Amino acid sequence: MNTQEIKALNGEHILNTYGERRLALVRGEGARVWDAEGREYLDFFAGIAVCNLGHCHPKVTEAICAQARKLVHVSNLYYIEPQVKLAQLLSKHCFADKWFFCNGGAEANEAAIKLARRYWTRTGTPKPEIIVAKQSFHGRTLGALTATGQPKYHEGFNPLLPGFHYVPYDNLEALEAAITPEVGLVMLEPIQGEGGVRLPSRGYLPAVRQLCTEKNILLSFDEVQTGLGRTGTLFAYEDENVIPDMITLAKGLGNGVPIGALGCTDAIADGFAPGAHACTFGGNPLSAAAALATMEALTEPGLIEKGAEMGAYFTRSLLDLAQERPCILEVRGRGLMIGVEFDREVAPLVGAMHDAGILCGPAGPRVLRFLPPLIIDTTAVDCVVATLEASLEALQW
Repeated sequence: MNTQEIKALNGEHILNTYGERRLALVRGEGARVWDAEGREYLDFFAGIAVCNLGHCHPKVTEAICAQARKLVHVSNLYYIEPQVKLAQLLSKHCFADKWFFCNGGAEANEAAIKLARRYWTRTGTPKPEIIVAKQSFHGRTLGALTATGQPKYHEGFNPLLPGFHYVPYDNLEALEAAITPEVGLVMLEPIQGEGGVRLPSRGYLPAVRQLCTEKNILLSFDEVQTGLGRTGTLFAYEDENVIPDMITLAKGLGNGVPIGALGCTDAIADGFAPGAHACTFGGNPLSAAAALATMEALTEPGLIEKGAEMGAYFTRSLLDLAQERPCILEVRGRGLMIGVEFDREVAPLVGAMHDAGILCGPAGPRVLRFLPPLIIDTTAVDCVVATLEASLEALQW
């Protein structure tokens, strides 16, 4: 099928939740993808921070094929070998002792909300209220949507889940002022992704951890976008060594195969007992095998470090471009999670980049976001920066 045929069939049969799109992508390899007409693109969005190893990574592909030939699904009514191996490997590289697997980031955050509330109920001192940040994004299911501090995502879905309080990100005083005896959880992104690639000030996350400890409040880090090597370390919490009570993962965990995870410490794991939470497909043999292979590849010596080096190189190149382009207000990010803020809306620029063979996307109206796979090299980065400069020139920005 060509792009127009795919588009027509989509319009006839698919709910219109994504709007008009330019491309129908049909093949990928490494940092490159091809559309239905065979045109090649450099993918600097990686499926929104999903294909951190690049498309069709050989190790992950082989694991998927081998597992598909053996066993795809049995449900969590039975023990699943790839799932327990994945949990073991995650715990080796992460603070979390116990894991719950699901299908994606929203489900992982739902599980974190439920675990926090049930944990406090089981202690005999219910503390159901939750503090989240404005401009955050935690998912589209009703609980995760309520936790998302952006009113535009709430429109038409009221009433939302009760018990949530929204405070400005990177503002310790506002967070402290919002604490009441009923607050049992603070949920934050170590770096806000959909909110515009916003980094907190140095010391903010350690101070939040200290405050939560002092006030006997659980702390959950949403690392759905920042985790799995995206920000230059395996997990973003490692940057300042801030250890939360819970962590949520998805996106890059399966390198494209849907899987999400909630990790927690042993201290709160008893909040969930048999029957308290479940997921039919969570951690099934196929997705767990893909995630296990992804984790093994990500933790091979040098890969994440190379991604961090490419992130620093990319950021420097964008900063150099910003010196020549007053329309660029700020370049910010960490590792290969980079946002470029402009003085105008970036939708035309995203389209121009696509037309020039570079895939990227927005993070809010005025932020151009780059989330390339960790395997990119300087040649690819130079191509993207040159294309960005040419696109700005063509748009007369």
